[in-house]
Amino acid sequence: MSRYFLEISYMGTNYSGFQVQDNANTIQSEVEKALSVLFRVPFQLTGSSRTDAGVHALQNFFHFDTGREISGKVIYNLNAVLPPDISAKAIYSVTDEAHSRFDACSRTYRYIVYRVKDPFLKDRAYYYPFKLDFEMLSTTAGIIISETDFVSFSKRNTQVKNFVCSVEMAGWTNEGDHLIFTIRANRFLRGMVRGLVGTMLKTGRGFLSVSDFQKIFELRDCRYADFSAPAHGLFLQQVEYPAGLLYKLN
Repeated sequence: MSRYFLEISYMGTNYSGFQVQDNANTIQSEVEKALSVLFRVPFQLTGSSRTDAGVHALQNFFHFDTGREISGKVIYNLNAVLPPDISAKAIYSVTDEAHSRFDACSRTYRYIVYRVKDPFLKDRAYYYPFKLDFEMLSTTAGIIISETDFVSFSKRNTQVKNFVCSVEMAGWTNEGDHLIFTIRANRFLRGMVRGLVGTMLKTGRGFLSVSDFQKIFELRDCRYADFSAPAHGLFLQQVEYPAGLLYKLN
């Protein structure tokens, strides 16, 4: 048996999240089904990052084990079987111990807000036609980098017991009519990015002060965060691994 990493991208609009669920269409179930059709044996995948329903990914990974000989040519055939909103980008040979989730060094998410109505962005960004204080957004993003306990920005009914995240970068950029929030960390909690974005937007509109935002971390209670930012504005942009872990097959 050999282990492989499969790199994919997808629009999450039509899916109930990333991980396999009973009686629900997910990214993982579609990729497993496509691999099973292609190789005529069952496949069981392990994902690197579990995106929620409606969240998109420019890059995500699975790993799987198989006794079948695989080359990079499988990507063309796999894309012929996958639905149009899921794309196989590359396949990598790795050691038997490599793990797509636990070996990831960091994950980068991007959240897109647009302020002028655009029908071509309705499923890929958050329409938020309000005046925002960009300096306030930048100040609150700076606070995020100094924090480690994100229990206030984790939705309830989560299975994790540890809410500590190491945030390497967090910031807003202003690109015309778009505001883009980018954050990179070693791990993310359920609903964390959307909770941060929704709460920061309240500070940008003057409904919360910088000290109010800081206080939410201290309260350690998710009732004080705003999780209203919709899933379709969120993209998993990149998953990074240690140098030398992945060997791309041609």
